Amino acid sequence: MQRASYYTREAENSVICQLCPHFCKLNPGDKGKCGVRINREGDLYSDSYGKLSALHIDPIEKKPIYHFRPGKRILSIGSWGCNLSCSFCQNHHISQVSAGNEVYEMFTPKDVVDRALLVSNNAGIAYTYNEPLVGFEFVMDTAMLAKEKGLKNVVVSNGYINPEPLEQLMEVTDAFNIDLKAYTNRFYKEVTDGTLKPVLKTIKAIARKQIHLEITFLVIPGFNDDVEDFRNMLQWIREEAGDLTPLHINRSFPHYRLLLAPTPENTIEEFVEIAKDYLTFVYPGNISPVEDAQNTYCQGCGRLIISRKGYASKVVNADEQGYCNGCSFNVFKN
Repeated sequence: MQRASYYTREAENSVICQLCPHFCKLNPGDKGKCGVRINREGDLYSDSYGKLSALHIDPIEKKPIYHFRPGKRILSIGSWGCNLSCSFCQNHHISQVSAGNEVYEMFTPKDVVDRALLVSNNAGIAYTYNEPLVGFEFVMDTAMLAKEKGLKNVVVSNGYINPEPLEQLMEVTDAFNIDLKAYTNRFYKEVTDGTLKPVLKTIKAIARKQIHLEITFLVIPGFNDDVEDFRNMLQWIREEAGDLTPLHINRSFPHYRLLLAPTPENTIEEFVEIAKDYLTFVYPGNISPVEDAQNTYCQGCGRLIISRKGYASKVVNADEQGYCNGCSFNVFKN
């Protein structure tokens, strides 16, 4: 275990975790909603520090990140635990695991960075799979060391984190993908056991820092597929994060406790077309390949910039910094 950051001590050895908006009050021996932060005799510890449930080399596009280091690979790591309880969780075997049932191997931050340095054509390290920020201390220690070695850090998160730790995280993070699950507080409360406002605050903070940001929206029939709510979400993204923020609109499949039929593919196609009225870069996910749907075109002159097939991508009309060969519009960041 590792001593945790962001907590306050209370009377009788209780503590209040300050990492995320749940503000869990924990008596000795108690764990937070995330399942990994534990009160031990009046101090908060991270029980998941260095415990990795997954370590894989992925195309960066699989995160999904489309406009940052396209065509690169990235070492992706995950631990266990999550501070939301989504009934549709696609990684519930590691995010919602009960204590004592964890399957993991131990790694130090140096172990992870050394592995990343051995990967050819590697952008850096992605913190992903479960909710990585419940293991904030391991992410920070690894990310700082990665930064020293010239590696990039990519965080794939639900965005449910308080402003102060987010500020610290943004100092070492080069790109984020934030999962915006819906645009109603009712959805967040009933389906995830969280609230919407903190996620919106996280997205706004990342955008204001001008850190590379992409957003993922998983469409779940009957839960978050109201077209008016979707348009309101798109309007908010355009106003607060910018119309150049890439949006990934993904098809859902039955998972965990929400065993619904998959989202119809034509729903995803309809939502992509609606989103293009508000945002420049919109991509469907988890559906049959649609010609040109995954490609990236220059906003300035319409040239094909990034050609994609599955998770493989090729930059065809831009320089290494992402500037279009035709009109110098910057399409992606390095």
